Amino acid sequence: MKIIVTGGAGFIGSCLIWKLNSQGINEIIVVDRPDCSKECKNLAGKQFEDYIDKDKFLDCLETGTLKTQIDIIVHMGACTLTTESNAAYLMENNYLYSQRLAKWALAKNIPFIYASSAATYGRGEFGYSDEDEITLKLKPLNLYGYSKQLFDLWLVKNKLSNKVTGFKFFNVFGPNEYHKQEMRSVIAKAFDKVAGGQNLRLFKSYKKEFADGEQKRDFIYVKDALETIYYFIKHPDKKGIFNLGTGIARSWNDVAKALFSALGLEPKIEYFDMPQELRDQYQYFTQADLTKLKKTGLNHKFFTLEDAIKDYVGYLKNHSYL
Repeated sequence: MKIIVTGGAGFIGSCLIWKLNSQGINEIIVVDRPDCSKECKNLAGKQFEDYIDKDKFLDCLETGTLKTQIDIIVHMGACTLTTESNAAYLMENNYLYSQRLAKWALAKNIPFIYASSAATYGRGEFGYSDEDEITLKLKPLNLYGYSKQLFDLWLVKNKLSNKVTGFKFFNVFGPNEYHKQEMRSVIAKAFDKVAGGQNLRLFKSYKKEFADGEQKRDFIYVKDALETIYYFIKHPDKKGIFNLGTGIARSWNDVAKALFSALGLEPKIEYFDMPQELRDQYQYFTQADLTKLKKTGLNHKFFTLEDAIKDYVGYLKNHSYL
């Protein structure tokens, strides 16, 4: 099986290559930026056939320069910066790039798996169902979410959502996210300070229905995400746009307490003001509706938040990668 993984030097992409290698799949073409110096450690020890500059990759496909049989495309590449303000860049990188790649794959009848995002749900006023009729109504809160929503909409409106496989990733965390700087999980960002005896800092709440630190998200460990993606790689007949979370919302206080517990420490949490520019874009609650995902036959038991963080801490302590 020959697989293309775009964003293959990034967080989920590199972890997926690890998962594929563990299953004896090494015929992989990695597509990512020409300068992936921050992410290069993610690829150390991974087995793959080639690495292609993402800016040249589409032309290679469309002109036939890439003369190799491709069995599946897993498109994880995107700008994932939720505070990105360059709309033109996001449109080109997240929407138009995905559209061109999907068109090519569909024309060649090659299975196409791609990454969407729970950022598309915005404030959650329409709930968290991944049914296409709900997707049509969603109102993301930032440009990143909007760029992901546009591609989902293009598929739905053109009746293509049942010909591809998309995942609306909720809050994914785990090894190989180290290069993401401010987009790392709170667990990764706070680990060294917490381990060194300092407080873990969380945003204050600006909604009366949520106490400080009680804002809730659907946190999913990257290993659970990998098992789900791999299931769909092995079952390319399963199509649609699916939520990928645990289906259980947990608070930031829960995350903090689980990190302290994994380190054998008593919780020390403080709350600080959320930057003004984030207050109108902040999601106070997300929780994946997994009804549609479960109907595909996926039978995977997700890590609890506490067990996932305990497992992750083992990697953080040793500065190790998947």
